Parts: sequence; structure tokens; C-alpha cells
Amino acid sequence: METANNTTQAAVYKRSSQAKEIWRRFRKSKGALIGLILLVLIAAVVILVPLFLPYDLATEQDYAKMLAPPSAEHLFGCDGYGRDILARVIYGGRTSLSVALIATLTSCLLGSALGAIAGYFGGWVDSLIMRALDIFMSVPDILFTMAVVVALGASATNLIIALTLAYFSNYVRLVRSQVLSLSEQDYVEAARAGGSGNARIILSHIIPNAIGVIIVNVTLNVAKIIIYESTLSFLGLGMPPPQPEWGLMLSEAREFMRTAPHLLFFPAAAIVLCACSVNLVGDGLRDALDPHLKS
Repeated sequence: METANNTTQAAVYKRSSQAKEIWRRFRKSKGALIGLILLVLIAAVVILVPLFLPYDLATEQDYAKMLAPPSAEHLFGCDGYGRDILARVIYGGRTSLSVALIATLTSCLLGSALGAIAGYFGGWVDSLIMRALDIFMSVPDILFTMAVVVALGASATNLIIALTLAYFSNYVRLVRSQVLSLSEQDYVEAARAGGSGNARIILSHIIPNAIGVIIVNVTLNVAKIIIYESTLSFLGLGMPPPQPEWGLMLSEAREFMRTAPHLLFFPAAAIVLCACSVNLVGDGLRDALDPHLKS
């Protein structure tokens, strides 16, 4: 009993020490810390926005305020329909970030599962999955997502489906390569000898040891999907109006570029700021989780 307790305490201490070491390496990067702070602030604003800005400000039209410049009453001004741009930018962030996060998670789960199966079993299973993947990767991501949204219709659900199918292939190749190397490790052989099933080995021994690479890829893909989702909305294939969304706001601002540039500036700045903060965090995590960069 005492030996089991000591083993449990050692495992907890090891996990704690590893987490502290990753955090120590992460915070050495000033860019990563800046990105993390910005990301936390953005998340806090989009989550808490109903407490200080009602949703009606983002959708109600008031033509008396059409194209109003930034002022004390409307900090970011008003758009071509008299809607408050600050409210639309923040509520649009809710939409864009929600779609990006859900699409990233679903593409990660689908791609990781297929990559683990292909790498672990090999043979005809691997060939079948990888050949099917080649078909998906033969079509550019943006064209593929456009085709799926046009076929299914513009909605949040269909947008998530399109982005999931466009991005899951990245995880398949990544996880497959990790599994091919990890499946030959001694602890995996020991688990097989101990009678563990294939599913248990993949979930308990292989995936946890590949999680660092997966997390980094997930973080970096969030920024890409934010930009892709905004691009689709800009082309009219995203959320239906009047629901606020960054890409849709940019599309509506095109005809007022000269007379009211603030309509274009604020949603564009939101996209750039959000994507850059996620990329900075991703770069910091990559350096922190890379065993070759320990110091």
C-alpha cells in the first residue's frame, strides 16, 4: 500500500514538474506572453459583452446615424445601416471565434482518430486512409470549403462542416507520423505483451505522448480558420445577415472605403489582432513543448 502511494505521489509530482517546466519555457518568450494576454482579453470581452453592450445595438438599424464617424456615443462609429460598429465587432468576434474553435476541435478529433488508426494498423488500412486523404488534399482548401457551403447552404453548422473537412487532413498526416514512431517504443510493446487491446494502447499510450504536437497544431490552425471563415463570409458564404461577423462587415464596408474608412478598419483590425495573438501563443507553445529547446 505504501509503495502504491509513493508511486502515485511520484507521478503527480512528475506531471506538476513537467507543467512548470513547460510554463517556464513558454514565459521566456515575450511574444508568446503578449499573445496570451491579448487572447485572454479578447476572450473576456467577447464572453462578457452582454453585460455592457446589448445585442440590439449590433442589429437594429437607425438610418439617422448612417455612416456616423467615431464619437463618444459610438466609439467605432456606425455602419451603412446605422448599426453600432463596436457592438458588431465584438458580437462578430463571438461568431468568428466560436466557429473557429468548434471547427478546429472537430477537425482535430476526426484527423487524429484517422491518423492514429492509419499509423497503428498500417497495411491496407493505412493505404485506404492515405489514398482517400490524397483526394481531399488535391483540392485547395478555400475552393473545397466554398463548394461545401454552396452545396449545403450558408449557416453556422454547414460552415463548421466545411472547415472541418478542409482541415482534418493536416492532423491525419501529423498524427500518423507520430504514431509510426511511437508504436515501436518499448512501453507500447510492454502494453501489448500485457494483453492491452489496440484501442487502449492508442488512447492510453500513443495519443498522450503525441499530444504536445497536436496542441501546437491546433493552436496554429485556429488562426488559419479565423481567416478562412472571414474570407468565406466576405464572399457571402458565411453567416447570413444581419448577424454580425467580421468577414461580412468587411464585405459591407467595400462601397464606403473612401467616404467612411472606419467601417473597414475596425473589423480588419479585429481579424489581424486575433489571428496574430493566436499565432504568437502557438509559436510559444511549439518552443515550450519542443524537447530540443529545453534550457
